[in-house]
Amino acid sequence: MTENGDSTTPRSHGRPTRRTLLKAAGATALTAGAVTAAASSAAADDKPYDAIVIGAGYAGGTVARELGARGMRVLVLEARGRIGGRIEPGTLAGQHIELGGGWFGPGQNLVARELKRYSLATSEDVHATRMVMPGPNGYTSHSPQEAGARLNSLFADFYAGSEQYFERPYEPLYRKDLLASVDRLSLADRIAQLQLTGVDHDWVSGATSVFAGGNRTGSLTGLAQWYQLAGGTYDQFLSVMSELPEGGMIAILERMLRDSGATVSLNSPVTAIRERGGLTHVEVRGGRVYQAPVVVLATPVNMWSTLTFEPGLPKVYADAAREGIGVPHATKLWLRVRGTSEAVSAQAPEGAPILLLIPQKQLPDGRIFVAFTGPALDVSDPQAVRAAVRGLLPEARVVEYRAKEWHKDPYARGGWGLRRPGQLLRQLPDIQQPFGRIVFAGGDIASGWNGAFVEGALESGFRAAEQAATLAG
Repeated sequence: MTENGDSTTPRSHGRPTRRTLLKAAGATALTAGAVTAAASSAAADDKPYDAIVIGAGYAGGTVARELGARGMRVLVLEARGRIGGRIEPGTLAGQHIELGGGWFGPGQNLVARELKRYSLATSEDVHATRMVMPGPNGYTSHSPQEAGARLNSLFADFYAGSEQYFERPYEPLYRKDLLASVDRLSLADRIAQLQLTGVDHDWVSGATSVFAGGNRTGSLTGLAQWYQLAGGTYDQFLSVMSELPEGGMIAILERMLRDSGATVSLNSPVTAIRERGGLTHVEVRGGRVYQAPVVVLATPVNMWSTLTFEPGLPKVYADAAREGIGVPHATKLWLRVRGTSEAVSAQAPEGAPILLLIPQKQLPDGRIFVAFTGPALDVSDPQAVRAAVRGLLPEARVVEYRAKEWHKDPYARGGWGLRRPGQLLRQLPDIQQPFGRIVFAGGDIASGWNGAFVEGALESGFRAAEQAATLAG
């Protein structure tokens, strides 16, 4: 296990094999000379930038490009040795995989615009030919049509009323008057309200816990907004995670940063942001200080608590930093299996070792699958991983796998963002506003596709770029 929580060593029959990590995949695509290693000097950089962006994920990349287009001199500070943030490419069995992120989908218009801008095509993900779901006594197989019809019916009840309190889902506070009674509810609260039992309970709790990292943590309004943004049916909700971009999830971001003309400094974790003399002073580990009239903080909200702010953050930001927004447990597991080449999908109840298993590329001797696991599975234990897969697909034999534990990543400290109960009404729109000369960006605080979607990071990045340009004067 590496320090960033990535079990990057593919495992074969329980024994480590050669690493296949794509190191700094995004950085190699940038303009020559745009990427630098962190400097060891503690002296201040004597020429202020027009803006400093902290974080080279999609929100930060959007800000850098938009400010660069205005002729501004931009520095991007990235803690990792690669770009992408919670988007991370990798390989397994010689195939491209996504250790973070994964999909786009129809109706995500900002992504569609970027794909068109950079002439990038998309392909559809693999369609399941069979679905394994919880049954009265273990797991049972269903056709995708049969399982889909039941899930649509169950979630129509689960999200009943959301078409009213999210009448305009891109404006989540439009019916603020209706939100007070539902924003306080966790997903577990909503399941309890419906008095679901048996198989119905297992189908619903399993599906929601995949996205929430725990049904007591995730808010009903968090998922309900995504549901309405997608069109208000469970089929449509799943469709927004169905398209794969040419070149992988990192492809648009690589081109954004290339277009930005920004200097991207990798291995530059920020430790402090201070306002002094009309400038912001940004300190990175090792003591080096950079200056600019404005700073855009484009990291996961869960990272805010690791930074020193002078002056200290007001309540809305401080509360978000303390509470966190990224889901508390998020492990993505890629598996190469033999014994089956069928495109079978499987879903388990909340608390199971593997919550969701999705078929990916077929291989000559089997298939690659991607899974999302719960805290019950120790992904560092190959025997436990093999047993968990066999529990869903008895015929499957795990040959090798890779796991990324995002909650153990020191520069994510959690998975994708999903608001907790009460956070929508307590945070928006204040958390989207600048504080002094600090502008906040990131999918976690987007109005629309917040948290788990590149669409939300783009939305937030465009807004933050406008705010930063105004502050920079």
